[in-house]
Amino acid sequence: MKNIIEVKNLNFGYAKANPILKDVSFEVAAGKFIAVAGPNGAGKTTLLNLLCGLLRKKTGTIKIDSENIESYSVKKLAQKIAVVRQEFVPVFDFSVIEMVSTARTPYLGAFGFESKGDKKIIADALEATDTVRFATRALIELSGGERQRVFIARALAQNTDILLLDEPTSFLDLKHQVGIYDLLKKMQLEKGKTIIAVTHDINLAAQYCDKVLLVGADGSYQYGTTKEVFSWQQIKKTFGINVFTSNVGKENFFLPIGKFAKDSNIKTAEPHNPLSSTKL
Repeated sequence: MKNIIEVKNLNFGYAKANPILKDVSFEVAAGKFIAVAGPNGAGKTTLLNLLCGLLRKKTGTIKIDSENIESYSVKKLAQKIAVVRQEFVPVFDFSVIEMVSTARTPYLGAFGFESKGDKKIIADALEATDTVRFATRALIELSGGERQRVFIARALAQNTDILLLDEPTSFLDLKHQVGIYDLLKKMQLEKGKTIIAVTHDINLAAQYCDKVLLVGADGSYQYGTTKEVFSWQQIKKTFGINVFTSNVGKENFFLPIGKFAKDSNIKTAEPHNPLSSTKL
């Protein structure tokens, strides 16, 4: 399967500060769902900003669809990669359809008018994210979960092969967290999208993602399948916490145990739990 993203020996740091990303190398095959996890300050959002061209690497290479990222114009890169930032309350009083329509900007002609093709792509994006029902409403009137679906609709309307998302379930309740991951997985399976999502929820990542890039605050990283990377030893090392681990179906489940938790004396151990034989 063709690699749509190739990162080799990537290094980056701000000004004279210590490097955040050190010799990071990984490849993403087209149509895969990748999680980027790790503690605060480890460089997860920085990596996303490098992949979408917002930041420039210090050394190393980033290739998008076999071409060096530097070879792309801003417009051409926007036709390859769409970005969904952390959920926020919009400043401007845009309606849902107005916000989603802005995604077609990289494709507009000299006169800046939407074609019938543009309008169909916008309609399809609204349909896919179940946001048609409030297309004419103002974004500020929507809940956090609804707004996040709108921003994903906008990314879909950009009609790119690659979607980058920065903590797409931040501030959302459990129902909407699962709803967003279901939607992303649907886009991967039905539309062949390549998805890279920064996340703090390693349990959702284990359930939905094909591979994970786990970055540490010390510049270390691990890349592989969720089974390979998400072990209790690696989670403890990366996050500096004790975790209780069990099997839930095909994947491991991790519960952080703090110093003053009711079960703070629990012993960390390899997965063993009756749930391992439960059909979910």
